[in-house]
This record gives sequence, structure tokens and C-alpha cells, in this order.
Amino acid sequence: MGSWTLYRSVAGYGFRRYATYRLATAAGVFTNTVFGLILAHAFMALWHERPQLGGYEQAQALTFVWVGQALLASVALMGGGFESELQQRIRTGDVAIDLYRPADLQLWWLATDLGRAAFQLLGRGVVPLAVGALVFDLALPLSPRVWASFLVSVVLAVVISFAMRFLVALSTFWMMDGVGASTVNTVVSMFFSGMLLPLTVFPGALGEVVRWLPWAGMLQIPADVLLERRVGWGLVAGLALQLGWALAALAVGRWLQSVATRRVVVQGG
Repeated sequence: MGSWTLYRSVAGYGFRRYATYRLATAAGVFTNTVFGLILAHAFMALWHERPQLGGYEQAQALTFVWVGQALLASVALMGGGFESELQQRIRTGDVAIDLYRPADLQLWWLATDLGRAAFQLLGRGVVPLAVGALVFDLALPLSPRVWASFLVSVVLAVVISFAMRFLVALSTFWMMDGVGASTVNTVVSMFFSGMLLPLTVFPGALGEVVRWLPWAGMLQIPADVLLERRVGWGLVAGLALQLGWALAALAVGRWLQSVATRRVVVQGG
């Protein structure tokens, strides 16, 4: 079996694995929808007082809310996915078995996470966005080209998220318990991705800086692509920023993996 065939199979397994959790998926859809309704009404009150806040009209701000709910699970903005399993395997020493597989450790988990993300986008993303579009006046595009660009941006967002969570998981080699690192990563991802408020709302130099950080590529950039706030060279620059952070974070993860696996410590078991 060729390498890419192997990783496609692993991604397919990741998709099917999460597809079996039907009750959890239904609960997630309900939670995302309810939270989206609450956040949307909060945004309506805020934009009523401050029209054009952050450069968004109210319809665009509401669309931002529902795009966030659609991507929350697939981009794993609140964590979830492979990292807890990998952390457990590092703690027990089972990661040594993974290293004997005829597959690269990072690519194996990346393929698994891409499969998970694909299911979460379909299983937990479509319904909340559809509900939002039915209840509110959203600024959704009609152009298939915009939706195609948005999907490319979402894939890059998932890869950035994976790369960051992979670094968190590898920290278990040294920290013995990755709960603290996972918690910090979740808080930072929520705050700097735009999940709580669009990053354009952040004032002054802080706003300028956060829009260049990797977490902006997890939500802010995909949302702006869908809202057609990034077109032409602006779209190219946004996707390039996402790709740059994805490659940089993957490269750091590969280096850290090589360092960690040279000194595997069996923790327990």
C-alpha cells in the first residue's frame, strides 16, 4: 500500500469513527445552535449600539457568529480530537508502538484529524449555519467561487489547528501531564481566533498583532473569505498567511517530534 493510500485510509477511518457517535453529534448540533442563538442576540445588541463595529455591518457580524459555530468542532477551537488520545499514549508508553508503524507519526495523526474534521464540518457545522440563515438575515455569498475559496481556507484552518494541538500533545513527553497545556491552548484559541469577537474589534496595536498570529487563521480569515472581505490579492494574502503558519507549525512539530522520540520515556505501564 502506497503512503498516500495509507493516509487516505487513515483519514477515512477518522471520518467513520466520529460518524458512529450519533448521539454526541446530535448533542453537539443542539449545543452549537443554542449557543449561536445566544451569541447572535448579544451581537445584535452590541451592533445596535455600535453600527459598523470592527468594519462589519450587522448582517456580516451575525454571519461571523454562525460561521464560528459551524467551524467550532471541525477546527477544534475548544480542543478535542486526537490530542487527548496521543497524550494518553505518551503517558503509558504506547507511543513506542506507534513509532514502529510503517507510517510517520505526525502524518498519521494529521490524516486522522482531517477525517474527524470532515465529519464534524458536515455533521455539526451545516445544521447550525442553516438554522442561523433561517432565523437571521445573514450575509452569505451566492458565488460558488467564494464557497470554494472558503473551503480551501477551512482546510488550512484545520491544519493550523492540528499543528498547534500536536505541539501541545508532544509537550506531554516533558510535562508528564498535558492537561494544563491543553487548557491554555483552548483559551488562547478561543480568544485569538475571533470566536468571542472578530479580531477587527480589537483596538490599536493589539488588533494589528492578533490578526497576524496563527490563531487568526483558524476562524477570522475563513470567515472574512466567506464574507467576501478578502478578495483578489487580499484573498491570496489571507490564504498565504494560513499556509505559512500551517507549514511553520508543522515544521516545529516535526522537529519537536524528532527530539522527543530520541528520548522516549515510558511513563507508567
